[in-house]
Amino acid sequence: MHALSTSSAPSSRPRFVPRLSSLALTAAVLLTGLPAWSLDLRQAYESAQAHDATARAAAAAADAARERLPQARAQLLPNIAFSAGRNRNDLSREQSGVPVPEAPYYSFNQTLQLRQPIYRRPLMLALEQADHLVADADATLERERQNLGVRVTGAYLEALLAQDQLDLVLRQHAFTLAYLDAARKALAAGSGTRTEIDEAQARLDLNLAQQLEARQQLDYTRRQLESMTGQPAGELVPVDPQRLTLVAPQPAALEDWLLLAESGSPELLALKSRLEAARLEVGKAQGAHHPTLDALLQVTRSASENVTTPESSYLNRTVGLQLNLPLYAGGYASSVVRQAAAESLRAEETLEATRRDLGLRMQREFRGVTEGVLKVRALEQAVRSAEQLVKSSRRSFEAGSRSLLDVLNAEQQQQTALRDLAQARYLYLLSHVRLQALAGTDQAAAISQVNGWLVRH
Repeated sequence: MHALSTSSAPSSRPRFVPRLSSLALTAAVLLTGLPAWSLDLRQAYESAQAHDATARAAAAAADAARERLPQARAQLLPNIAFSAGRNRNDLSREQSGVPVPEAPYYSFNQTLQLRQPIYRRPLMLALEQADHLVADADATLERERQNLGVRVTGAYLEALLAQDQLDLVLRQHAFTLAYLDAARKALAAGSGTRTEIDEAQARLDLNLAQQLEARQQLDYTRRQLESMTGQPAGELVPVDPQRLTLVAPQPAALEDWLLLAESGSPELLALKSRLEAARLEVGKAQGAHHPTLDALLQVTRSASENVTTPESSYLNRTVGLQLNLPLYAGGYASSVVRQAAAESLRAEETLEATRRDLGLRMQREFRGVTEGVLKVRALEQAVRSAEQLVKSSRRSFEAGSRSLLDVLNAEQQQQTALRDLAQARYLYLLSHVRLQALAGTDQAAAISQVNGWLVRH
């Protein structure tokens, strides 16, 4: 432990504390070469919409699911088919035990058939089911779009936080380096201690390791954002504390947000559509016991189809109704009904479980916004207090009532407060976007609102 000076005279210690102007200059030199800000959050989101592979896969899945509707409708429309065949026939005939030579001949047939379903309950329910499946696909796509906004916002804010952490580490390096020089000069003048030098050197060595970690984190977060946007993420527009509006969510009650989610959450809408589709699947399975009725129109043209009159030709026109009544299928239809009923129950329970989980997630993000306002304000005051502590520690050191290590500790406390404040601001912004996404509100509007709190240098 280093010794503390007991002298209170202002001239008792050399003034080796580095001035803020020199520290700012050192930090500016260290930060030279960092990219200028240019890419904002809205631009990143728009780029991700066109480039992100997960979003494109969700769009393709929705396009594929939408084809269920015309497919189901086609099953209820007339079906027209044409078939034709031509055959070579070798006929052997005996008469009174004596073979009668016959020449080979050719036969052919052509059939044009039109079948119009009149009553097929499974097909009717399948058309209604297709509507719900398309609604499920649209809601799932919207959910992925909401998730994309949250993922891009999270990656963007993580990159900003990584940049802030690197800036703080570099700033701390500049302070520590200056204090190490001051400690060496104080020891040479006979007013310092070796412990102060060792402490400053130890912190400087630790700072180098922190710089490496901060640079790695910054590189990772930028690459993460690049993978979503498909463009370099080296230049990001930072949050402007002067523009950032710390307000409680609107509506102000969690219950109102839950009501919004019940009617607007794409996650719940998708599961509700799946539940309706599962219930209709039960009806389709039960429809296997129902008779089917089709209208049939058929025209058949053939020649040499009759072995007794191989040189004849026929033209047959048929119009009628075809009834099919299932009687017994070995228990298959009943098993399918039970299976569909179990799937319907599973879809219902999944919806309820998701509704409860969504309520918990919305409560977490709601509190992240409401309590985030209080936390940011508290940390802003903590930063102001830390800045005042640094100033007081400097004056006390110059007066001889504080040591160089006390000033270093005050500086480190200030850096910690600045880091915590940055984290709290980014968490507040991310909770704001997440809450909007969970409720199913306009994601682009939420991102534009956050983007309005950024500023270009």
